[in-house]
Amino acid sequence: MANAQVQRMSQLMAKTLRDDPADAEVLSHKLLVRAGYVRRTAAGIWSWLPLGKRVLANVERIVREEMDAIGAQEVLLPALLPREPYDATGRWDEYGQELFRLKDRKGGDYLLGPTHEEIFTLLVKDQCTSYKDLPVILYQIQHKYRDEARPRAGILRGREFLMKDSYSFDLEDDGLARSYALHREAYQKIFARLGLDYRICAATAGAMGGSKSEEFLAPAEAGEDTFADCPNCDFAANTEAITYALNPVDASAVPAAEDIPTPDTPTIETLAASLGVPASATLKNLLVKVDGEIVAVGVPGDREVDLDKVEAHFAPATVEMVTEADFAARPDLVRGYVGPQGLAKVKYIADPRIAPGTAWITGANKQDTHAKNVVAGRDFEVDEYVDVVVVQEGDPCPKCGTGLKLDRAIEIGHIFQLGRKYADALKLDVLGQNGKPVRVTMGSYGVGVSRAVAALAEQTADDKGLCWPAEVAPADVHVVAAGKAVQTELALDVSDKLAAAGVRVLVDDRPGVSPGVKFTDAELIGVPWILVAGRRAAEGVVELKNRRTGAREELPVAEALSRLTS
Repeated sequence: MANAQVQRMSQLMAKTLRDDPADAEVLSHKLLVRAGYVRRTAAGIWSWLPLGKRVLANVERIVREEMDAIGAQEVLLPALLPREPYDATGRWDEYGQELFRLKDRKGGDYLLGPTHEEIFTLLVKDQCTSYKDLPVILYQIQHKYRDEARPRAGILRGREFLMKDSYSFDLEDDGLARSYALHREAYQKIFARLGLDYRICAATAGAMGGSKSEEFLAPAEAGEDTFADCPNCDFAANTEAITYALNPVDASAVPAAEDIPTPDTPTIETLAASLGVPASATLKNLLVKVDGEIVAVGVPGDREVDLDKVEAHFAPATVEMVTEADFAARPDLVRGYVGPQGLAKVKYIADPRIAPGTAWITGANKQDTHAKNVVAGRDFEVDEYVDVVVVQEGDPCPKCGTGLKLDRAIEIGHIFQLGRKYADALKLDVLGQNGKPVRVTMGSYGVGVSRAVAALAEQTADDKGLCWPAEVAPADVHVVAAGKAVQTELALDVSDKLAAAGVRVLVDDRPGVSPGVKFTDAELIGVPWILVAGRRAAEGVVELKNRRTGAREELPVAEALSRLTS
């Protein structure tokens, strides 16, 4: 076995901190800074210090190995990209303010790549001309850039981040399905090797486009995604991707709609209290503007509108809330008393719970007045049904009906069956077996490499600090020299012997640092094993501690070496 590296902390650029950074909100941010893995350069932009770079490189290595195992070929594309391909697909505008745009000295438009579908498509268009050149899977590990409005949570939500993105190119849909399955299996192996707890969840395609889409989510309190997990069946989905069937009901026995006076009841709460009815019997109508045009969104009164779902439905159009000026320009829209019946020049979208035949109490479009027995499909029409409510704990599973459990999670991977969206926009064809052009079909697959580091920190840390899985840790063993000459001598000797056996060693040989501080730092840094040359060093006895379990024992040096190298 080849010799491994011994890294002396007396020579390592890594200063630990006793206190959390003032701006840190989540555990990974606090610990990665305190343990000397990363440092903030600017809002959403981070520098990786030697220990952090080792962890990042280990994640990259695992990703590379599993991608290579499915026959993917690694390339490296530029991060600075021309505007034209993104104009062709419409994403120069679709990305909006999240896109970093810049001009060169001649006035040409460029962007910092948020993702590389267009550029990979053009690369394959240049290199692959015949059906004999396909299928092919290409990937890169490259920095991506998004101008986050509120970068936060350390490396979890940055403006620059490291990502593995891969792309499959196939002649037919069956081939795309095979490429998708290969990536799905590879991702399961990647995240298992990384030691991450994760769920595979149905997801929306968003601005990426395409058909089938799944996310790999790592449950964590710091997560920005909410996913639903069914305790009774295998259903799991990002809450933004949950859809319900439309179930019309018979409204033949419902009396005609009638107005009722409801003074001073502009909110669902005041209306329900005034009439003595549950909020679920009322119909809430939220007004938004979509590219300047007013749209009404209907949901049951006891539910909240998920604006992310509304924005995703209308993307790439801009969605914003109506203002006082909008109401002033439309006197027919009475704030607090809007109802879907009789709305003029307003598109009405509704959640599937507002199914044909359901009856509601809702605004009458008159001040201090509501209407009851207002029936969907009889008294008003829904232009489009869209799942737009915020999913709640206990909502029925769309698959089996059991109450759903909700949890927060970090997105660590996302796979898409793109189909021909980008091939159509950029005219990616190859010559088929019959001599005629064949339009290529594509898949897109991402792993958040830097996000995986943060997700691991969130999931594995304890009250003492970081606690890395073995394949990811910056070293296998953290050797601590308590401070006396005999202790330091033994620590360095043990470190050299471990390294000669192929074990990666971090040894704390810092002079003038107390044993207590050294041991606290070892637990903070989070290497899987801690070996202490302490009070019994002169006897050739060391203490060995398992960082994850906390189990510790005193062993002769030879036995400790055997334990760590076996």
